[in-house]
Amino acid sequence: MLSVNEKGLEIANEMMDWAEELKIKTVELKNGANVIDCGVNVSGSYDAGLMFTDICMGGLNSSSITVHKVGDIPLAFIDISTDHPSISCLGAQKAGWQVSVDKYFAMGSGPARALSLKPKHTYERIQYEDEFDSTVIALESNAIPDEKVMQFIADECNVPVENTVALVAPTASIVGSVQVSGRVVETGIFKLNELGFDTTQIVCGTGTAPIAPVVKDDLKAMGCTNDSVIYYGSIVLTTRGFDEELFKQVPSSTSSDYGKPFFKTFKDAGYDFYKIDANIFAPAEVTVNDLDTGKTYHSGHLNSEVIQESYGISGL
Repeated sequence: MLSVNEKGLEIANEMMDWAEELKIKTVELKNGANVIDCGVNVSGSYDAGLMFTDICMGGLNSSSITVHKVGDIPLAFIDISTDHPSISCLGAQKAGWQVSVDKYFAMGSGPARALSLKPKHTYERIQYEDEFDSTVIALESNAIPDEKVMQFIADECNVPVENTVALVAPTASIVGSVQVSGRVVETGIFKLNELGFDTTQIVCGTGTAPIAPVVKDDLKAMGCTNDSVIYYGSIVLTTRGFDEELFKQVPSSTSSDYGKPFFKTFKDAGYDFYKIDANIFAPAEVTVNDLDTGKTYHSGHLNSEVIQESYGISGL
């Protein structure tokens, strides 16, 4: 059985070895746990963002950064591919763990979820459970977790706290922007899972999305980074089995909240996620190659106007 924690920890150890080059910092806590600061008190980097993304996916992927255009404007894009979509995306990358200890809160993703089984029904559905004596978690937060938080994570994963590593990056940071766009394939896999499709029948997946420019406010950054996927994220899936009516529902344009920057949608909803149509959290377009029939299908479209409005790009 593939271990997302074993592969993820290999990357985390490499990050700690190359911390200076990656513009990150390792913080060793008193209880022996290690925290890799990827943007709280450091600048971070594109390479750190890619490695953060790779850890989130349990190392079962490849990632790179290129430059493409949105309209006439060149922007950085992240390219993601995986040959283990259900495990890497749902079993690791999905932000399925709300880590809350005293006043500390962060959305947790990455390999640690596969040991803590957060949430358990996801792992039952994809028939995956990891076994490893160490763990690594990715936290989206603007604060470094303390010993109590790391002990909580270790206990939930049933590993010694000194064998626990956490990566931390705020949404409003270089690494934050990279890793959110790096979820472009995961959003499509997650949407299909919610629609009832057996994601273990997805053989491989690849995708690309622009990396949102860093803004100073975490709330606005949350909007910009989500828009990268919602309005300009493209994925290509190779599957066994295809349901035309189901796959038509994947693109974000099927949502009643589609059509304006996510920050505006969030504001109009009174900053309440539960008042937002969940169908908005999806890539802009999807292409599917069905191995059973040899046919290829496409649904959705890109929207450069909303992206440029969301990013607030000004001409010189």
